[in-house]
Amino acid sequence: MISTKYHNERFANAINLVPQNIPPIWFMRQAGRYHSHYRKLKESYSFMELCKNPDLAAEVALGPVKEFGFDVSILFSDLLFPLEALGMGLTYDPGPKLSFSLRSITDLNKLKPVDDAIEGLYFQKEAVKQTREVLPKDVSLIGFVGGPFTLMTYASIGKHDGNLSFIKTNQNFVDEFYKILLPLLKQNIELQLQGGAEVVMVFDTAAGMLDPNNFRRYVTDPITELTKTFPNQIGYYAKNSTENQMTQIHSIPHLVGFGVDHRFSMQTVLKEFGGKGFLQGNFDQELLFADTSTLKQKINEYLAPMKDLDPEDRVGWVAGLGHGVLQFTPETSVHLLIETTRKVFGT
Repeated sequence: MISTKYHNERFANAINLVPQNIPPIWFMRQAGRYHSHYRKLKESYSFMELCKNPDLAAEVALGPVKEFGFDVSILFSDLLFPLEALGMGLTYDPGPKLSFSLRSITDLNKLKPVDDAIEGLYFQKEAVKQTREVLPKDVSLIGFVGGPFTLMTYASIGKHDGNLSFIKTNQNFVDEFYKILLPLLKQNIELQLQGGAEVVMVFDTAAGMLDPNNFRRYVTDPITELTKTFPNQIGYYAKNSTENQMTQIHSIPHLVGFGVDHRFSMQTVLKEFGGKGFLQGNFDQELLFADTSTLKQKINEYLAPMKDLDPEDRVGWVAGLGHGVLQFTPETSVHLLIETTRKVFGT
C-alpha cells in the first residue's frame, strides 16, 4: 500500500473523524463545462486533449481551486478511458461513443490483455503528478475511476441509463468481463496513487438501478476487492443509491468514505452511516440555478440543521452536492454556496 499524506487539514480531519467547525468542500464535476476557465481552454483544445495532455489536465483541475477555493482537487479525466485502453475505441461527438459493444464471450476475446491495456492509462499518472505540482500545498488531490458496473453498462449498451436487462440477466458474461476489468482497475488505481492521489473515488452512475442482490454481486463484492488491495484509499459514490445500497456500501471494510445524493438528509445519514470515514454531499445541484434570493434561502435551509449539530455529531462530513455541478450552472451560485457554508460554520 502506498502511504498517504493528506495535504488539506480539513479533509484529513474528515477522513480521520476529527471534530471540526468548518467542513472541507469539494464538488463532483467542479472542473468542467459550467466554468469559464474550462470553456476558454476548450476553444483551443478538444476534450480528449485536455484529459490526455498532463499539463492541460492539471490546468483544468487547478482552475476551480483558484476560482472557488475548494479544499480538494480532482484529477481531470474521464471514467471511460479503461474501456478505450482495452481496445474498444473512444470518441466524443459530443457524447462518448465506443467502436463496438460487448454482447458475447466472442466480444470479450477482442479486448487487449490487461498488461497491454494499462499502458493506455499511464497518462493519468502523469496528469496526477502535474496537478499535484501546480496545486497549492494545502489542497488535497483525489483521483477517480469508473465503477465496474457503470463501465459494464457503457461497454455493453453504450450508456449508463438505458435498458439493463441484458446485463442483469447474463451474470456469467458480466463475471467474465469483471475478470478482465477489475485487474485493470487495480492497476489504474495504483497508477493514480503513485502519481500522488491521496484517495481514489469510484464513481458509479448506473449502480442505483440495481436490486439489492445484484448490487451486492456487481458492486459491493468488487469494491470490497478493491478496498482489500488499497485499504483506506478508496472512496465510492453511486448515483441514486437506495438506503439498502448505502447500508451495503457502509459495510465494505477499509472504505475511506462515500458520497450521498440530495434525496437523503445529511444529518440522518451521518447518524446512521457515520463513524467509518468521510461522508460527502449533498446539496441539490439543481438549486444552484435559482435566483440569488431563493438560493440564499435554500442554502440556509440546508445548512441550518447541520449547524445545529455538535461538531462531534457531524464528524466526517465533506460538504458537496448531491451529484455534480451541472452544465450552465452560474459561477456566482457556486461562489455563494461555498462562501455561505464557510461563513455559517466559521461563526
